[in-house]
Amino acid sequence: MRISTGFFALTAMTAALYGAEMAAAADAAAPQGAPAAAAAAAPAAQPTAVVVTVNGVAITRTELDRATQAFLAQNRMSAPTDPAQKKKMEEAAQEQMVTEEVLYQAAKKEEVPDLDKQVAAKFDEVKAQFPNPEDLAKALTKNGITEQELKDLLQRDVVIGAYIAKQSAAEPAVTTEQAKAFYDENLDKFKKPESVRASHILIKFAPKATDEEKQAAKKKADDLLAKLKGGADFAEVAKQESADSSAKQGGDLGEFSRGQMVKPFEDAAFGLKPGDLSEVVESQFGYHIIKSTGKTEAQTVPFAEVQAKIVQYLTETQGQKRMAAKIAELKKAATIVPAAQEK
Repeated sequence: MRISTGFFALTAMTAALYGAEMAAAADAAAPQGAPAAAAAAAPAAQPTAVVVTVNGVAITRTELDRATQAFLAQNRMSAPTDPAQKKKMEEAAQEQMVTEEVLYQAAKKEEVPDLDKQVAAKFDEVKAQFPNPEDLAKALTKNGITEQELKDLLQRDVVIGAYIAKQSAAEPAVTTEQAKAFYDENLDKFKKPESVRASHILIKFAPKATDEEKQAAKKKADDLLAKLKGGADFAEVAKQESADSSAKQGGDLGEFSRGQMVKPFEDAAFGLKPGDLSEVVESQFGYHIIKSTGKTEAQTVPFAEVQAKIVQYLTETQGQKRMAAKIAELKKAATIVPAAQEK
């Protein structure tokens, strides 16, 4: 299981690079006047100013700004103009960076097999997000980062990922008994509603069809229904006459439950027995002839069918709880000093 703290993941890295371009474009498009004046009035923070230290390792204003930009780009958000919102976002970004740093400090003590190869592969993934090397170079420059610094950040990502994977692997395997207990305690989550499987033939009419045009469509549907009742093969007729995309499959719509089809169609389909044909049914799409090909009553899905998914869910949940506890332990043991408290 891979847990991302948000700012050291590969996706965050590429988002940060793209984010620099987005920010530049936004600045260029922004109206002149009050916002610019407000920015000029605010004291500019020094790029190398330390915002927090973690066991003596400094996190700078530049790194915090980059992390915040990555968050914005990942979530397709524009930079907040409200000072309170901006402060809240920066605090969240700083907390994520502290989390990354305590994890990295613990992780780098352990050996990672094929580290250089893994970093090279991640760098190739980043390069693949850009049309050509020149565009990557421009993004790096706009983000104030060199190619080597990017590789160093990707190395941190690999090292932390390996540490998280190792911690998760140490988690005891979920037993069948645990999975069954979860199933029994959450039976409502495994209820499957009544469903039917049906095929149909659609004779369309335009939304603004005249009465004559609708009558002509209805007559065609009636004629086809008579042909089907006379023994014609439903799938073949559907392939030749239906205006729906399902015609290629002989009109087969697959299995569906209530609420997935328009009401007139749903009522008719659920009112049929397997093998039965409906009368001609009108909906906003046109006239339908429906054939029921199966029906499943509401049921609770058997444990055997969902056991694997339950085990996966519980394994992931256990891993997340374990990592949350580990991160809390690392932070508690660390000396974390915000800039305001430094002397």
